[in-house]
Amino acid sequence: MMAHETPPRWDRDMRQRLERGEAAALAELYDRFASLVHGIAQRVLGDETAAARVTREVFALIWEAPQGFDPEAGPMRTWIAGLAHRLAVQRLRADLGGRASAAERADAAAQVRSASTAARADYIVTAMPAPLREALELTRFQRQDCRQMADRLGITEAEARRRLRLGLQLLSTADQYDAEGL
Repeated sequence: MMAHETPPRWDRDMRQRLERGEAAALAELYDRFASLVHGIAQRVLGDETAAARVTREVFALIWEAPQGFDPEAGPMRTWIAGLAHRLAVQRLRADLGGRASAAERADAAAQVRSASTAARADYIVTAMPAPLREALELTRFQRQDCRQMADRLGITEAEARRRLRLGLQLLSTADQYDAEGL
């Protein structure tokens, strides 16, 4: 299991600890997910100060209402990422308010869609199984072809192609995410 994955039991235990008001649970949650939250907010807002504010707001919301997390609906990581995205989009829209022209609102909507797609792609890559992520990293960042990847990983060339294809299929779902629906 990858280090950043959280098993369902951990998610359930964390929710219970938060509901009991354990400050240590919030600190543990913050340590684990603050960079994810901040990264999403930064992508949407493009502003370090605003991203830090959204990060604080997300964890304050979690502290105030941990029952908002439903373990049956999916992992806590996904719920927290959704909160971060939703709050960042709300902040961007509020900052524009009624003073923005139609062109500025259209630009902001395009910015939200683009940032949402990028944040979703980042999340997909970090959440995908390690063999698929490794295949993408070797081809994208180290510019290795399938034969080189297979040699490096000690797998067949067909397996290298399969991993790359599956990783790309998962990644292609990033642009199917509807930012306006949040």
